[in-house]
Amino acid sequence: MKKAVTAKTSSAKDANGPSPSRLIDGRIKELGDWRGEMLGRIRALIKEADPEVVEEWKWRGVPVWEHDGIICTGETYKAVVKMTFAKGAALEDPAGLFNSSLEGNVRRAIDFHEGAKINEKALKMLIRAAVALNASKAKAKSKPANKSKPAKKRSA
Repeated sequence: MKKAVTAKTSSAKDANGPSPSRLIDGRIKELGDWRGEMLGRIRALIKEADPEVVEEWKWRGVPVWEHDGIICTGETYKAVVKMTFAKGAALEDPAGLFNSSLEGNVRRAIDFHEGAKINEKALKMLIRAAVALNASKAKAKSKPANKSKPAKKRSA
């Protein structure tokens, strides 16, 4: 039987329950095997690649990392830890890290199996590229649309 995660922190979300970061801590500890270690390592690499990343807990228990939108999720299954990039199809992947959800129009994922080695440099580059893509889309949304029409010339 799994224990409920009830740890408290001093974050603003604690008034409504544990913070997302505490819930992710709990998931890593709860797994207690290679999957927890892998999720913890992936989390650390995300934070190294983007120190301003925001951790969220969505969809009834999925760790999510955001910066100007979703960067990626960290799902755990029996035989795999899946890192799904929300806009992965739009990212360059020169190291060929994406090995799952390749048929999707938007998302791409990396499945990490027990004993897998992480190409840390390439993964950090992919994370930074996802952050940059989110930032460019956020910047484009914040620009006011120029709806005014050019003035017509009057004839004399």
